[in-house]
This record gives sequence, structure tokens and C-alpha cells, in this order.
Amino acid sequence: MKEYVLVGDSTEDLNTEVLKTLDVKIIPFSYSVNDEVFPFYMDERDGDIKEFYDKLRKGAMPVTSQINPDSYKKFFEEIAKDGKDILYLCFTSGLSGSYQSAMLAADMVTEKYPDSRIEVVDSLVASVGGGILLYHAAKKKTEGLDIDELKLWIEEHRSKTAHWFMVEDLFHLKRGGRVTTVEAMIGSALKIKPILSVDEEGKLVVKSKARGTGKALDYLISRVEEEVEDFGSTQFNIGNADAPEKAEKLKETLIEKGAKEENIFISSIGPIIGTHVGPGMAAITYVTNL
Repeated sequence: MKEYVLVGDSTEDLNTEVLKTLDVKIIPFSYSVNDEVFPFYMDERDGDIKEFYDKLRKGAMPVTSQINPDSYKKFFEEIAKDGKDILYLCFTSGLSGSYQSAMLAADMVTEKYPDSRIEVVDSLVASVGGGILLYHAAKKKTEGLDIDELKLWIEEHRSKTAHWFMVEDLFHLKRGGRVTTVEAMIGSALKIKPILSVDEEGKLVVKSKARGTGKALDYLISRVEEEVEDFGSTQFNIGNADAPEKAEKLKETLIEKGAKEENIFISSIGPIIGTHVGPGMAAITYVTNL
């Protein structure tokens, strides 16, 4: 079996210490604040993510940009020139054009290195949902799956990746064009906390609303209870956008329901996704029917 490299990107939020244990490479997305551009690598070089959210709370308006074909090309070439194939789990096409850019770059690289193979898989997932799917994919690779088998596994399980998350409001999602003005109005009064998920096309959808943070967190747990048959064997990835108290509350509740502490990751929502959800977001993600 020819050696291949599993590649993810920095939209796939995953606990840094957990990521270190995985045999994956991460291609960084970038964000900018006041015209200063920052690549986000999902490791120690990124500094304190809390500082990013503090800037948002003080009124900063960061923007993100998808990876262009040339950046993908350079990244892929570094692997291809070593004679290795590539399987790239890409940020959902429902929220970005990065999938198309990656496909274009893959064509350019394989034209230059005809013995190389680059498979780009549209994850149809986002943030900590992407993180938990990447985690399981990396584990399956260690079991000996070849590139075709792992690609098929991802395509079969991306639709089984559950996302349930709450945001403090929809301002940042509206600003980035991820939800409409009408949808944004849901969270504009009476301390309503919008509940969102990701649909089968990898797009954000507002699924419900709850009055107050406590009820919003309870709603997330209620959806987990509906979808998870065995808490003890399920791996959870809890995300938070500088909201550690919410993450700990969700973790404690999952353990009360039977989840194992070692099967619960708490992952920071990085600046790429954080730009669009704002501070205070909390999420639970997991893959069903493994």
C-alpha cells in the first residue's frame, strides 16, 4: 500500500493536546484584524485564543478568507514531492469555496507530479464537528485503511456527524453572510439563544431557540439523548468560544448521563470559526453509528 498523508485544516476545531497525538497535517486558514493577517495553525504558535475573543468583545470586526488555489498548491507539493499521496478532509462546501480551490490545486499538483494522488473530500461538517470527524478518520488510518477505504469511510460517516450548538446572538453569523437578516432577528430580544446545526449540504441552519443560557445548554443535551444510544462508548467533542464554564457544564452533564470522562474532549473554537459565531458559543459534536 502506498504511503499517504491525512490532511485537515484549521476550521476543524480540536483540542490541541489531542491533535498532537494524531498523524495528520493541518493546512492553516487565515483571518485578519485591522488589516493585519494571521494564519491559524491550531498549535502553540497561535498564542492565546482568549485575546482574540477579547478583541471581539471590544468591537473588533475580524474577517476570514478561504485558502486560495496557490496556497493549497504549495502545501500539497511539499507532500507530493516526497512521493506520498494525500487525502484531504476539507471544510464544508456549504460554507466556503475552499473545496473548489483545493480541487483546482490538486489538479495542478498531480499534473506536475503524475505519480501522486490527491483525494479531496468535502467534509460537509464544520468546527468541532470537523474536529471529531478528523479524529476518527485519523484513528481509522492507524487501523490500516488505505486511501480508498478511508475516503469511503469519511463519505459514509460525514452525514453521521452531529452538530448541536448555541450562540449568544446571530450578529457575527449575519455579518459574515452565514445566516439571513430574518434568521438573525430570532435572537434579538428576550435573551433568546439561537440553537443551530449543520444540514446534509453542510450549511448552517437555525433549529430552535431557547430563553437563557441554561435552557439552551439543556436543549443541546436533550438532542444528544435523542441521538446517542450508548453514552459510554461515544466520543464527544465539546467546543467553546471562550466560554469554558459552559463547556464544563456540558461535560459534567454528559458524565452524569453515562459518558466516560476520557471520551470527552473540550476544544477551543479557533479564530476562523470564532469570527463567525462570536464569543460565548458552546457546542456538542459526535459521530453516531460508528
